[in-house]
Amino acid sequence: MIFIFLLCFILLLISGMPITFVLGVSSLIYFTLVGVPFEVMAQCMALTFDSFVMLAIPLFMLAGKLMNTGGITNRLFNFADVCVKHISGGLGQVNVLASMIFAGMSGSATADCAGLGQVEIKAMHDKGFEDDFSAAITAASACLGPIIPPSISMVIYGALSGASVGALFAAGIIPGIIAGLGLMMMVYIISKKRKFPRSYKRSSGKEIIQAFWKALPPLLTPVIILGGILTGVFTPTEAAGVASLYAFILGFFVYKEIAFKQLLGILYDVGKLTACVMVIVCTARVFGWVLTQQRVPHQLANLLISGVGNKYLILLILNLFLLFLGCFLENTAIEIIMIPLIVPILNRAGISILHFGVVMAINMQIALITPPMGMSLYVVSKLANVKVEKVVKAIIPFLIILVIVLVLITYIPSIPLFLPNLIWGL
Repeated sequence: MIFIFLLCFILLLISGMPITFVLGVSSLIYFTLVGVPFEVMAQCMALTFDSFVMLAIPLFMLAGKLMNTGGITNRLFNFADVCVKHISGGLGQVNVLASMIFAGMSGSATADCAGLGQVEIKAMHDKGFEDDFSAAITAASACLGPIIPPSISMVIYGALSGASVGALFAAGIIPGIIAGLGLMMMVYIISKKRKFPRSYKRSSGKEIIQAFWKALPPLLTPVIILGGILTGVFTPTEAAGVASLYAFILGFFVYKEIAFKQLLGILYDVGKLTACVMVIVCTARVFGWVLTQQRVPHQLANLLISGVGNKYLILLILNLFLLFLGCFLENTAIEIIMIPLIVPILNRAGISILHFGVVMAINMQIALITPPMGMSLYVVSKLANVKVEKVVKAIIPFLIILVIVLVLITYIPSIPLFLPNLIWGL
């Protein structure tokens, strides 16, 4: 029966059907053939929403949308500009630094691409950067969003694996910074070789202080979010609510760039995006339930442990498999399907669930810039008005950097686990 189920899944996927329908229809066929009441399917989907942790997803989306609308992204970009514009690569370096800062607020690579990306690509185009390079570094730097906390990807992982979301957030800080520095290094190398423009004049101390002062309120957002979580003042879900409220106060009362009449449109856009994500989560949850009923996770764990044994080789296999899936499936669907399969394997192999949470987060972000499914590629392609094929070619050096970071984090677990161990003694 599991063979028929997986065959239906593969055939529907090849047909080009949207992933949420592929997951739902293949599960429905299984329910019909086995004779499981359809009420079970409905209950399984409904249970997806019965999670306080999952409530953080729409709240972080709302925070990101409010920041993009409320003028926060422009102030962050200007602050990053005065800090690193003199380094070879100029606005390319600014692009990465601004994304690193914004990553501490939105938790979404899509929010980074769609919001901050508009500012970054236009500024780089006006300064004479090649459009394919501008689009590539924008997509690559946006990957830092779900690695540096907060992270919607880590919220989903924590909800499904049982790992502490707060600890996952802490574990993502150092890997995110390493990835950001790696991207800046690659921008430097490419810019030197291709003689991209930069500002040879360093910003004065006065200019830096002025830009910092203007950007200070939004810069406090990650401090509030992470500080509140790490000190136990509020949970990650409550932190998402606080971030949304803070972004609203900044945009509406402080900067006054959000008009009251815009709020309905903002909520509508967030609602649509949330619905798209949660529909995939629901159908993927049912798909995962079927796999669990057929004992696929346990069989897969037994196969890997008995056939491979070495945990380092198991990590390599899992990484390669996740990277492969990322080329064809949407990130959220991969997480919902794979996490219940992977957790038993991790437990049997003695691999930290917390450590692998960061590994999986990096995998999921690499998936956003790998064709043919990489959503960030299409977003920046549209923003820069460049063919996706040109963006794919230009992004290869940055993709290599992210893969190197993935290998480092995979095989040196002390890097992501340093802060959680320091704070909680995990």
